[in-house]
Amino acid sequence: MSFKIAFIGAGSIGFTRNMLSDILSVKEFQNADISFTDINEDNLRMVTQLCQRDIDENGLGIKIFSTTDRREALKGARYILNFVRIGGLDAFALDIDIPLKYGIDQCVGDTLCAGGIMYGQRGIAAMLDFCKDMREVSEPDCLFLNYANPNAMVTWACNKYGKIKTIGLCHGVAGGHNLLSKVLGLDKKDIDIICAGINHQTWYIQVKHKGEDLTGKLLEAFEKHPIFSRTEKVRIDMLKRFGYFSTESNGHLSEYVPWYRKRPDDILNWIDTGAWYYGETGGYLRVCTEGRTWFETDFPNWMKEPPKKYSPENRGNEHGSYIIEGLETGRIYRGHFNVVNSGTITNLPDDAVIEVPGYVDRNGINIPKVGDLPFGCAAVCNASITVQRLAVEAAVHGDDLLLRQAMMMDPLVGAVCNPPEIWQMVDEMLAAQEQWLPQYRHSIEKAKERLSSGDLIPAKEYRGVARLKIKTVEEMAENKEKARVNASEADKAKGSTEQK
Repeated sequence: MSFKIAFIGAGSIGFTRNMLSDILSVKEFQNADISFTDINEDNLRMVTQLCQRDIDENGLGIKIFSTTDRREALKGARYILNFVRIGGLDAFALDIDIPLKYGIDQCVGDTLCAGGIMYGQRGIAAMLDFCKDMREVSEPDCLFLNYANPNAMVTWACNKYGKIKTIGLCHGVAGGHNLLSKVLGLDKKDIDIICAGINHQTWYIQVKHKGEDLTGKLLEAFEKHPIFSRTEKVRIDMLKRFGYFSTESNGHLSEYVPWYRKRPDDILNWIDTGAWYYGETGGYLRVCTEGRTWFETDFPNWMKEPPKKYSPENRGNEHGSYIIEGLETGRIYRGHFNVVNSGTITNLPDDAVIEVPGYVDRNGINIPKVGDLPFGCAAVCNASITVQRLAVEAAVHGDDLLLRQAMMMDPLVGAVCNPPEIWQMVDEMLAAQEQWLPQYRHSIEKAKERLSSGDLIPAKEYRGVARLKIKTVEEMAENKEKARVNASEADKAKGSTEQK
């Protein structure tokens, strides 16, 4: 089979190299046309060099077309994989550090809360440009496979306003499935799950083993577990009060709801610092920064290591390659995908982007009807969907009033800040991120005027209750294997280990 697959944000080593390996592990795809594009020439060069070495060592004749010209990379593409982080780590740091001045303590900051909302403003502006290029130069009816966060917001905007068929993909459901197998002491392949909700707030509404529903046994299993009873307190508390387990880690979930990170003197009761994803302040920013630094420093050694071997037994679990395989070969694949609701979950809005089970074959991506979520789970999702809708419309139209309303309606921001504080924080974030927010040009001018007036609410000197120092290259070199895993994995949780 010969068709073109384009990678946008190909300078992301964790996603690009692993996804390419997954795709080229499918025998029928070993003469595919591959293109890489990124705005960072150095990162693009290093990743292309490493991936081309893998291709050559596997005996394939593919030559990666690598370019900073996005339209050239997208020409004729049937599938487009998106791994971008608009604004990079510089913008990410602002997403974490500015809200901290107003008492908003985030662990991840890329899906909801103040950081996730601003990430969406940057990302959606860029994604609509991507979609325009796809409409003009890619294959008709091309498929956009989006891994970029905030996944639901980006996928929502691309489908509604970009007019490109877009599926959002995430490894959260699979990660939670692994955790459930550990806590139940069962083999993952023997546990059948159905997850439904919205990205990063998806609920295991069915957990079965040999036909037995184990949902009612999860709380006791978690509370008795020697490690997870301490590291997953937020997820356990949500399980206790809503009846269903949620996909995302303790740190992720803690910032999507109003109850666990609103008071500094209470946050440590709910988090653990043994690994970043248990709730560390700015934890994801730290590991991403360390991973990028290590890759840039250690790259010459990567070229000396054995190449990836393209084979079915080495294939990863990310959905992207399996979706392409199902559509092209007809082999059936079952996964969990982010799609426009359109009546699939009957007590969530039709226009929202939901995460639900789906099946892929030559007939397309098929989404079975889920019906109603449990009422409490739906209520949690609906609170986030309200924020997402406001944030998407704000980003598309450059409407800073809608942006401010999204911040007000966000569960954690609203729990920590009053309206004047939110207004000033938005001004500060807009002004600081001006270079990535072209749609807010006029609003940013006014925000700067207000910030320079001198009549400001005093901000706090606050680093959060659990901020750890970013490791130097020398410190990372003390455990080179861990540093390399962190740098090479798309799922940064794989690069962390239990420390307590």
